[in-house]
Amino acid sequence: MAWWKEAVIYQIYPRSFQDSNGDGIGDLEGIIQRLDYLAGSKDSLGIDAIWLSPVYPSPMFDFGYDISDYEEIDPVFGDIQTFKRLLKEAHKRGIRIIMDLVVNHTSHLHPWFIESRSSVNSPKRDWYIWKQANHNGPPNNWLGAFGGSGWEYDKRTGEYYFHSFLKEQPDLNWRNPDVEDAIFRMMKYWLDMGVDGFRLDVVNLYVKDEFFRNNASYFMKGPRPYDKQVHTYDRDRPEMHGILRRMRKLLDSYSEKRMFVGEIMQDFPGNVLLPATYCGRNDELHLAFNFMFLFSPWKAERFFQIVKDFESALGEDNWPNYTLSNHDFPRHITRYEKGEDTLDRAKLAACMMLTLRGTPFLYYGEEIGMKRQKVPFNKIQDPVGKRYWPFHPGRDPERIPMPWDGSDTTGFTTGKPWLPLYEDSDTLNVESQKQDPNSLFFTYKKLIQIRKDRKSLRKGKLKILLSDDKHALYYRRRDGKEETYIFLNFSSKPVRVSYPRKWNLNQILFSSKNRNASFELEKELDTGDLLLLPNESVIFAK
Repeated sequence: MAWWKEAVIYQIYPRSFQDSNGDGIGDLEGIIQRLDYLAGSKDSLGIDAIWLSPVYPSPMFDFGYDISDYEEIDPVFGDIQTFKRLLKEAHKRGIRIIMDLVVNHTSHLHPWFIESRSSVNSPKRDWYIWKQANHNGPPNNWLGAFGGSGWEYDKRTGEYYFHSFLKEQPDLNWRNPDVEDAIFRMMKYWLDMGVDGFRLDVVNLYVKDEFFRNNASYFMKGPRPYDKQVHTYDRDRPEMHGILRRMRKLLDSYSEKRMFVGEIMQDFPGNVLLPATYCGRNDELHLAFNFMFLFSPWKAERFFQIVKDFESALGEDNWPNYTLSNHDFPRHITRYEKGEDTLDRAKLAACMMLTLRGTPFLYYGEEIGMKRQKVPFNKIQDPVGKRYWPFHPGRDPERIPMPWDGSDTTGFTTGKPWLPLYEDSDTLNVESQKQDPNSLFFTYKKLIQIRKDRKSLRKGKLKILLSDDKHALYYRRRDGKEETYIFLNFSSKPVRVSYPRKWNLNQILFSSKNRNASFELEKELDTGDLLLLPNESVIFAK
C-alpha cells in the first residue's frame, strides 16, 4: 500500500513552530531542532510526514502564499542548504516532507510577472490573465476572495490583470502551455531533491472560463460580496482535470512514489462531492481535502453522514482523508469547547481521526489542545483580519506560536514573536504534557502507536454504524483476519450501544476513560450490548 495512505501527516506553519535565531519568526533550523519531538525516538509523537506551509521567497503580503521565487528558500526561514539538511534529518527519522505548492498565482514581484507587465508585447505577457477594460471598467464581475474586484488596472500597459486574492497575487494563465511546462519543471526540481510530495493550494482555481463570462449572484447569502457570487466561471473549469492527470503522471514516474493532496475551494460549508471529483479514477489527485469536519457540529449523526457521503463519492478507486483544523480555520478544540467536557471531546476527536479509513492530517499544537487565541487589532498580521476586523478576526488566531514550555517566551523564541505568544502556556505546553500520562499529548501518542501496530487501522475496510439514539458512532476496521472496533460517545451522558454479535470485542486497546479489561458485555439475541461512558472513546481488538 502507498505510504501516504498509511501515514499520519502533521501540518507545520513554519513561522510559528520554532525560532532558532531570536528574530521572533519560526524557521527551518527550528523545525530540525524539534524533529525528535515528532518522530524517531521512543518519546516522540510518532507522525510519518510533515506538510510545510510555504517557505519560498516572498514579500509576505499573504505570508508566503505570494511566492517570488519557486526554487529558493526565503532568508527568514533559512536557505536551500538548510532545507536539504531538513530533508536529510527528517528522512533519517522516517519523516517525509510535503511542500506547499502555490501555483494558482505568484507574487507581483515574481520575475515572471515583472516581465509580463512590462509591455503588452512581452514574451511572458500571456503567462498571466490580462484583459482590456469593458466600458471603462473591469472586464467582468469576478471578485477577489480577500475583497473588492478581482481585476487590477495597470496604468503602464492600460489593461487589467486578474487576481483571485490580493492584488499582489496575480493569477497565472494555466491555459498557456508554457506556464504548465515551467511549473512542471519546478516540481521536478524539488522532487529530484527528495521532496516526498506537494499540497496544492486552491487547486480548483487554476483555470478560468475562456470567454470570461460574468458570474451569477446569490441573494441573501454570505457576509462578503465574494460569497454572494456563484463561482461558475472563475473556478472548477473542466480543463483542470487534464492538468491534474498530467501532473499525476509526473509524480508517479518516480520509483519511490510521491503524492499530492489538493485544497478544493468551495462555498462554505461545502460538500464532499466536489473534492471527490478531483481524484478522478485514481488518476488525478492522490488526496483531495475533505473540509466538512471543519463545519460539523458536535453530533455523531453529522460525522457519520460526512464519512458515509465521502466514502460513496470517492468510490473504490480513491482514498479518503480527514482534518479537523488547519491554518485557515478555527481550531477544533475551541469549536467543540464545552467546560469540563472539553478534554474528553478532544480525546474523542483524536480517536476518530486516527481510526477512520483514510489519511489523517493533524495541525501543529492540536496534540496538546492549543485553542484559538484572539489577537488585538494593533497586532493583527493577516490581510484578511486587517480588512474585515471586527467582523472577521482573520487567521492569526490559528497561527499563534507553539508553546513548548511554561517560560515567559514559551520556548518558541528568545526575541519578540511575530504574533503574541500563547497566553495559557504556563499550564498548557509540550513539556508539561509530556510529564502527564493522562494528557492529550499522550492520547495522540498512544493512538498513533496503536494505528501503527494495527494494519486494519492503516488500510482496513470500514463498516460504520450510528446508535439508535444517534449519540454514538461505532465502526469496524478489517484487514484479512484482523479486526478492530471503535466506539465514540458524543454525548455527555452514558449511551448504550447494541453492536453486531459477530463482532468479537475481546481486548481493550484504548479507552479515553481508562477503562480496564474487566468489563462486561451483555448479549441480546443477535447483538451485544456495550454501555459507553459520557464522552468516551474506546477501541477493542478481536
